Amino acid sequence: MKQKLCLTSFSLAELEEYFKKTGERAYRARQIFQGIYRRGLTALVAFTDLPLALRNRLAGELTINPLELEQAASSADGTVKYLFRLPDGFFVETVLIPAGDRKTACLSTQVGCKFRCAFCASGLNGFKRNLSAGEIVGQVLALKFGFGHNLTNLVFMGMGEPLDNLDNVLKAIIILNEERGLNFGSRRITVSTAGVIPGLKKLQDFEHQINLSLSIHSSSDRLRSRLMPINRKYPLPELVAAAEDYLRSGGRQLTLEYILIKDLNDNLYEAEGLAAIARRLRAKVNLIAYSPVPQLNYSRPEAAEVARFQRWLEERKVKVTVRQSKGVDIAAACGQLAGKFQ
Repeated sequence: MKQKLCLTSFSLAELEEYFKKTGERAYRARQIFQGIYRRGLTALVAFTDLPLALRNRLAGELTINPLELEQAASSADGTVKYLFRLPDGFFVETVLIPAGDRKTACLSTQVGCKFRCAFCASGLNGFKRNLSAGEIVGQVLALKFGFGHNLTNLVFMGMGEPLDNLDNVLKAIIILNEERGLNFGSRRITVSTAGVIPGLKKLQDFEHQINLSLSIHSSSDRLRSRLMPINRKYPLPELVAAAEDYLRSGGRQLTLEYILIKDLNDNLYEAEGLAAIARRLRAKVNLIAYSPVPQLNYSRPEAAEVARFQRWLEERKVKVTVRQSKGVDIAAACGQLAGKFQ
């Protein structure tokens, strides 16, 4: 049986081209695109503005959303973690993070992760595959139309390394940004990376001015290699130099993500090194207290220890925000829920 094509993997231009090749007029593509992204339609039979014969034919060739909800877990702080089953039986997580007037969707880009950061649950079961652009877009559609969340921001910080699946990530951003669709502003989209330098160089030529976050987690090359094996391939000094090139090419302001782990990277030496990198890149620091993973032997710092590290950075003229950990009571750290099902 021929596998159906996923409509959420088509940009509007690609969908118009598809319709032209099948003898249909391009405006039919626009009807479908707007039906998906403006009306939240999830089945081709629901497109009552299309002739019935066309709907039936397209239903045999195309599908809309490849995600099926397996489980949802709600936290006392308002965070909701959604676990989706993919057509091949793998699972992927998406997290809704509310904060004041903001509703942020934390999106996954891969099933598992090949980079195996020592403190992260995403890579515990190994890497399975990349998500398609349609599977990434489908997470946004599920939260917006399936569960009624009026999303304000998107962050590519869930399962997987976004720059290791860069083509599908960038295509998903183009689809989400399309004016006739969700029209999601580039400046409300953030892509995070553990430091895939070739992807960072490729990102310089991307047409949309998205935000970029670098996961640092240690200013020491030795400790960073222990925590993040990717540092052995792309050492921190090379990553900082690549980030400078990105900024010179016209990239927007960087954010340095720093997960604070008790008695490991929460000392003054690390703070001084991190401050030096932040000043060099004119970057702000997003400080995050570690969310414990039961299988891993790392501890969460006390609030006073987080505040002390923040003060050290601010004394060194660095702009710092402390991101409050969300969903601790529902194991909202990346990959924990999917790991139970994978």
